[in-house]
Amino acid sequence: MANVNAPNAVGVLRLDRSYRRPGSGSVIVGGSPLRLFRLTEAGRAVAAALECGGDLPDGHRRLTDRLIDAGVVHPVLPTQAIEASALTVVIPAFRELPAHLPGDCRCIVVDDASPEPVPERDGVVTVRLDHNIGPAGARNRGLAVVDTPFVAFVDSDVSITDSELLRLASHLGDPSVALVAPRVRAASAPGALAGYERHHSPLDMGAEPARVAAATRVSYVPAAVIVCRTDAVRAIGGFDERLRFGEDVDLVWRLVEGGWRCRFEPAVEALHRTRPTLRGWLAQRFRYGTSAAPLARRHPGALAPVRINGWSAATWIPVVAGMPLLGGLIGSLSAVLLVRKLPFLAARESLRIAALGNLYAGRLLAAATTRAWWPLAVVAALVSRRARRVLLAAVLVPALLDRRGHPSSVDPVRAVDPVRALILRILDDGAYGAGLWAGAMRHRCVEVLLPSFAPFPPRPVEVSPAARAHRGGDGCRHTPRTRSPG
Repeated sequence: MANVNAPNAVGVLRLDRSYRRPGSGSVIVGGSPLRLFRLTEAGRAVAAALECGGDLPDGHRRLTDRLIDAGVVHPVLPTQAIEASALTVVIPAFRELPAHLPGDCRCIVVDDASPEPVPERDGVVTVRLDHNIGPAGARNRGLAVVDTPFVAFVDSDVSITDSELLRLASHLGDPSVALVAPRVRAASAPGALAGYERHHSPLDMGAEPARVAAATRVSYVPAAVIVCRTDAVRAIGGFDERLRFGEDVDLVWRLVEGGWRCRFEPAVEALHRTRPTLRGWLAQRFRYGTSAAPLARRHPGALAPVRINGWSAATWIPVVAGMPLLGGLIGSLSAVLLVRKLPFLAARESLRIAALGNLYAGRLLAAATTRAWWPLAVVAALVSRRARRVLLAAVLVPALLDRRGHPSSVDPVRAVDPVRALILRILDDGAYGAGLWAGAMRHRCVEVLLPSFAPFPPRPVEVSPAARAHRGGDGCRHTPRTRSPG
């Protein structure tokens, strides 16, 4: 389904790439995780307007709100940026001069006790800390002196202009949105590491807009660049200073748990500097892995290395065990049962959902095998020929699919030869997985090593756009509740 714009009370909406309405009927399929929406006649009129870019009918808000919250449609970045006087930029800095150049917005640099003080700049307020407290604490110290309704947190190694931050902040014109993040891409630089990072950076959430929430396609956004509603961040206690890593993930999830919307907007891009050495790059990935366990303590159920439904697991286990025929039979059975469980959906669409779901689950399992479970996979491969074949397939097949799916004209990683790209991918996954296990042992948290099972099939949502008993009945979100860090 093509992405077509349609006007809405919160701006213009575009369809997510997952959006489908088979046969222009009464069911919308889409979102992350996958959802089914059963429509009334009024709902079908709303869907038709979304698809053709026409004016939305009266009473559409309940349906469009649910579609936004499910990630089925997305608000388009408004063309009118906010005023510079409404935004303050906060930059935590340690040992390096911030890459961000001050412009029209007020700028606060928090020097986190650098051995050599960060030089002051004209037009920049510098806050110097007596001892190092980490990026979370440094951002909170900057937040404490912000007196504008909106605040942008920008890391010192990130380049983005004030005008782009103001464009990004226009999403906050929707009073339900507390945080919005741009696409963060690795800056161009020579060498295989930089070329690999342009495609595999953990800070790059891709080219498609998304709502941000745990267990969705974009489950987090990095605090490398985020623009926030000042009062919303203060209401939840700011960043959790007990977290040296993962504090940005925690902030986003607490905002979502508090009833706010958080958005990823790739129409605005920022550039960050890649770690210059392989050792520093691997150390970064290791530290990212160690953050999972403390995050799992704060957000139970959100950090599983893979989340699939039981039918997909039952399909792939026999395949891995050398019984592909049995796996195929189980997969076929799951498809047939899905057709029976969803009688309101065309059989062809149900079969499509089941088939694609099982294929995607295979890719998720392969990623978990080479990332979270690689220590177990390596041990198994030492004693089992079949385990060696499974591990080799888990390493090679996703790498080949990634390269095939990105033309060299638009994908800088194709500038890295296949062998070096594969080696870097293995090192990337290995370093993160090692950090994951180290964190799990340190915090005695096995949750980050265990799979999670999602319900299947997705439960349909009955929607009547004319209903008014939602979010106070006036089309606005409820007042977000607050929660302290941790």
